[in-house]
Amino acid sequence: MNVGVSPPKAGPPSGRLPVSVIVPAYNAAATLPRALMSVFKQACPPAEIILIDDASTDATPDVIKDLCAGHSDWTIKTVRLAENGGAGSARNAGWDLATQEFIAFLDADDAWHPLKLAVQHRWLADHPGVMLCGHRSAVVSEQSPIPELPPGPPPVREYGFNSFLLANRISTPAVMLRRNIQERFADGKRYSEDYLLWLQIVAAHGPAAFIDLPLAFLFKARYGEKGLSADLWRMRVGESETFAQLRRQKLIGPLAWLLVSVWGWMKFIKREVGYLVGGKS
Repeated sequence: MNVGVSPPKAGPPSGRLPVSVIVPAYNAAATLPRALMSVFKQACPPAEIILIDDASTDATPDVIKDLCAGHSDWTIKTVRLAENGGAGSARNAGWDLATQEFIAFLDADDAWHPLKLAVQHRWLADHPGVMLCGHRSAVVSEQSPIPELPPGPPPVREYGFNSFLLANRISTPAVMLRRNIQERFADGKRYSEDYLLWLQIVAAHGPAAFIDLPLAFLFKARYGEKGLSADLWRMRVGESETFAQLRRQKLIGPLAWLLVSVWGWMKFIKREVGYLVGGKS
């Protein structure tokens, strides 16, 4: 299959993986150090880190400056956007600056297992026909120990387009993809922008791989706490817009659009009732 992937513009430094790590940050002064320390502690470090300050109004610029000064032996690119455009637009800005064959996304309030890049890059490098790869994410606390990984090859399954229509199978900090695919996050879309991109990639390039190991750590529940996921209504509207975009692009027909829309509202009602009754989704 011709996937249209050209060689990277620059090779990785000796001993580093050909991965560009993109971290968007908006008012993330409190959590960004934790996220970046999980990158600095990777058993197989990436060739470059790209930090996108999405027009923060807190101390994020100072935190970025201090982190860069304290890790001068790393290739760290920084950009401060003039206006806040949302995480998707910030990731696109980092994508434009990336030089490596692979891109991995990390949100400023999440973190990675020390073996995340080693495991995921090795698998993708061994499977050149796969464009998009994710893995399991675990909701943890600050005191949670880093889980040990089982020996041997990682368990992997595939998710095709129809499976993704039923649910977003991959959280953003779990994603690694090939830099030179043409698809991008929808600029200005603030809810479900990741879901739309994964669907577009899978529609264009085939199933995504999913490594069934907890290689990313989320420090809040996926729904029902502060952050974008807290606003269940806007998340639901964003997902509805995602399905509408797929229909406009003729990636799904009217019947499929109707079915996934109804399914989405059913999931929303269940999640909302669960949160109201039990305080969780």
